[in-house]
Amino acid sequence: MQEADVLHHLTTPLTAPVYPPRPTRFTDREYLNVVYRTDPDALRAVVPEPLQIDEPLVRFEVMNMAEVDGYGPYVESGQAIQVTLDGERGEYLHTMYLDNFAATVSGRELSAYPKVIGTPRLRVDQGALVGTLDRSGERVATATMAYKWEPLDLDEARAQITVPTYMVKIVPNVFTGELRAADLVRTEITDVVVKEAWTGPARLQLFEHALAPMADLPVLEVLSASHIVTDLTLAPVQPAHDYLGARAAATGYSAV
Repeated sequence: MQEADVLHHLTTPLTAPVYPPRPTRFTDREYLNVVYRTDPDALRAVVPEPLQIDEPLVRFEVMNMAEVDGYGPYVESGQAIQVTLDGERGEYLHTMYLDNFAATVSGRELSAYPKVIGTPRLRVDQGALVGTLDRSGERVATATMAYKWEPLDLDEARAQITVPTYMVKIVPNVFTGELRAADLVRTEITDVVVKEAWTGPARLQLFEHALAPMADLPVLEVLSASHIVTDLTLAPVQPAHDYLGARAAATGYSAV
């Protein structure tokens, strides 16, 4: 393999890539969303500046990916925190757990999704939509919602899915032990078709786990829930804030 050939690869092992380096289309991507109020001090401890918190609101989600180009079906669960940046409302992706190695790696390498391996599930059981998350064989979260209880306006559902999303991209410098890059990035889904949308009563329980600390953002009050089915394509991330650049401008220090 020539030097120039090495540069055509985005992941290792060089001769056995685990994901396709192109935009991914999701068909029948199904969401269970539960929005809840939490402890504002707990949010301040985990939401990075320059993002701001107006209300202490978190969206717990379980997503069933029925058909995904290049990856196949998988399930994902996580927490998204409502934030603002320069007056724009959005969500900060705090945690994501899924049962697909390729999707975990690509989300971290090609973008900035905070993904780790877990065991989420989404199912219908006796009139309830049930979303669960386990990690290392132990329960982390259980969400329930009345199944297709009341129709949800499709435009409102689309607004939930297309809200601007913020994440932190960390790239370590393996030679210095410092950081090569540390950026707040922004993405926004624009290519989406909402097929179904429902709302109804819901409940959410979070359980203590050292490797999946969702319960650090405790459930104080469940405010709303939605069940949405879509086709969509994820959008690439764009830079929103350069932490290393801001430090260098303030102190004149650069570790790169």
